[in-house]
Amino acid sequence: MSLATDDTTDPDLLLEVRDLQIELMTTNGIVRAVDGVSFHIARGETVTIIGESGSGKSTTAMGVLQLLPADLAVVSGHVRITGLDVLASASAVRKVRGRAVALIPQDPMTALSPVRSIGSQLGEAIRIAGAASGRAAVTARAVRLLEQVHIPDPAAQLKKFPHQLSGGMLQRVLIAIALACEPQLIVADEPTSALDVTVQAGILDLLLELQEQRGIGLLMITHDLGVARLVSDRIHVMKAGVFVESGAVRQIVEHPAEPYTQGLLAAVPTLGAWDETPSTPATTSTDRPEATRV
Repeated sequence: MSLATDDTTDPDLLLEVRDLQIELMTTNGIVRAVDGVSFHIARGETVTIIGESGSGKSTTAMGVLQLLPADLAVVSGHVRITGLDVLASASAVRKVRGRAVALIPQDPMTALSPVRSIGSQLGEAIRIAGAASGRAAVTARAVRLLEQVHIPDPAAQLKKFPHQLSGGMLQRVLIAIALACEPQLIVADEPTSALDVTVQAGILDLLLELQEQRGIGLLMITHDLGVARLVSDRIHVMKAGVFVESGAVRQIVEHPAEPYTQGLLAAVPTLGAWDETPSTPATTSTDRPEATRV
């Protein structure tokens, strides 16, 4: 077993997390949702945190980005994004969030405002990032972003509202919004969990294509080990707020050391042997006894 105790001085390091602890205030008292996890991501790398629901993986991602409610969560440890210590002050993370780092939320159906057009929401992200100013420039930038995520007829899609697009198209819109700030690091929180299998494959291919083109670092949060082994360089297996096993994707998938990891692997559906036995022919009308005429 290899526990995550990453500590590196790689100049291409985009994210460094050391001894991250997150305590949540609940009606039942204080709960330590994340208990001392450490990991790092370099340029062009995909690092995946995988675990069952409630394991703390999404809480880890939200803690790294400082998106947990300040009155309900206490975050401690060391988190550096592109070299900046984002836990040092309340304003530190604002210098990188929506600029050097972007988030792809997990549910495309609820992440976008239902009463605002796609163009309005994408344009807002472009203006906040400072990527363009003026209506014509913002619109042109929005069209280019939708083209990059392979949305057909992008100019027409800008005028539509979220309910007029499919789940897969909405997920691509969320990726376009994340790309608006030209991020170096993307945090993808269950980006395919609400999509069917064929659409999932398209979204994963898109993320890998963008990563190859831009050298983006990717932190993937998922409960699906099948997804993780397709996109990851390294995997951290999380259970009850701690990493129980960490390592290169091949090591985790082919030689899991922990029973918990073995259970996750066993839960991945696999196709059985092809049954070539011909089915019994259906009974035809000539096989049936004739009905007695009345």
